[in-house]
Amino acid sequence: MKHRALIFWGIVALAVAVSAIAWDRLPDPMDSHWNARGEADDTISKFWGLALMPLVLSAMVLIAVLIPKIDPLNKNIELFRKYYDGFMLMLLLFMLVVHVFLVLWNLGTRISPNAIFPPALAALFYAVGVLCGAAKRNWFIGIRTPWTLSSDTVWDKTHQKARVLFKAAAFLILAGSFIGEYAVYVLLAVIIPLVIYLVVYSYLEYRREQHAHA
Repeated sequence: MKHRALIFWGIVALAVAVSAIAWDRLPDPMDSHWNARGEADDTISKFWGLALMPLVLSAMVLIAVLIPKIDPLNKNIELFRKYYDGFMLMLLLFMLVVHVFLVLWNLGTRISPNAIFPPALAALFYAVGVLCGAAKRNWFIGIRTPWTLSSDTVWDKTHQKARVLFKAAAFLILAGSFIGEYAVYVLLAVIIPLVIYLVVYSYLEYRREQHAHA
């Protein structure tokens, strides 16, 4: 685990380095939010603009390291540990991309967020699909409904569904990146039904299992 933690903390160090290098060249306040058309529509102070993401990344690393130690089912986590670590690496890199984008935009490199974030989110969704395909029942990672947490069978069936659906969603989100300002609507149209479906599916599978044992 030590080398994994070093890699995670290395990403935090990169975010800190980006903030430190850019500090003197950035405006105060900084653009910090963009609408569906990719236009900046809100600001944040320079201090928080540069400090917030390193702090968030630090918290994420602490959580990533802590979860396998405190989960009552940590032996199950060890069964898919490499997939968990791989996903956390992808998530941290995604957040680093957000930070670098924020800095570059405010330095004058105005790349549209609609060209950056949909492909990055697509990669992250694909990583979720990979993780779901390997995840075993635990209290922190995966599709945690009352029904998946109550049955290994329901957990496995739900996560195999999630594996396929999240990977398919990744390609839909990637395709949505080619329609500019409507990309955010594609994202919402994919995420909301997917989440609802998996919750309902886990409930129905649990009911089916209970009837089979009755």
